[in-house]
Amino acid sequence: MKIDVLSIFPEMFSGVFGHSILKKAEEKQAVSYRVVNFRDYADNRHQTVDDYPYGGGAGMVLKPQPIFDAVDDLVQHSEAKKPRVVLMCPQGERYTQQKAEELAKEDHLIFVCGHYEGYDERIRQHIITDEISIGDYVLTGGELGAMVVIDSVVRLLPGVLGSQESHIQDSFSTGLLEHPHYTRPAEFRGMKVPEVLTSGNHRLIEEWRMKESLRRTHTRRPDLLENIELSKKQQKWLEEIKKQPE
Repeated sequence: MKIDVLSIFPEMFSGVFGHSILKKAEEKQAVSYRVVNFRDYADNRHQTVDDYPYGGGAGMVLKPQPIFDAVDDLVQHSEAKKPRVVLMCPQGERYTQQKAEELAKEDHLIFVCGHYEGYDERIRQHIITDEISIGDYVLTGGELGAMVVIDSVVRLLPGVLGSQESHIQDSFSTGLLEHPHYTRPAEFRGMKVPEVLTSGNHRLIEEWRMKESLRRTHTRRPDLLENIELSKKQQKWLEEIKKQPE
């Protein structure tokens, strides 16, 4: 996968792309990153990328020309048939694990990170394929949001994680929150690991994990249960969980 990021603060990404899973993914050649300062595409000697909004109002608005020219250049040199051009924006669709899985199937992603009051509407209308918001709040710019999306997408690429099952069992990948985890020692300060996990019975362990995943979802995010189809076994477990004291 190829990932390009358009930002007037490209230095923000050096630490993120240079560490942990994102760095390992690039070393494994699962992904390549490039951060482009779209000021370089400005058609004026001061490299101005924003201007006052027509009709008045507070703040500055990003001009269409630098972003149009930058995206045109990246698309022209892309090996993908049609790169996805993602605008980080609080007005966009709320980001989900399902969206991450969708984007992970692409060959080329271009992220547009804005600052100031907003974007010229023609950017949205003519070059953007996806508008994404990572939550119902406003950030200073799109860079932090893009980092979140990129991290969640790259870890899904084949060969990036040590185990292919790692992301399949993640919270939200199955529609449910992930089950609790434990490691050694089996007893710590009087607190014991559930006995089933040390039993060696893989069928019972898997059943325990599924039940606990369902229990955690019911307790913490019951809204998620409205959007998934439970099996008969899961429905039975859920009814039992509801009868138990929290």
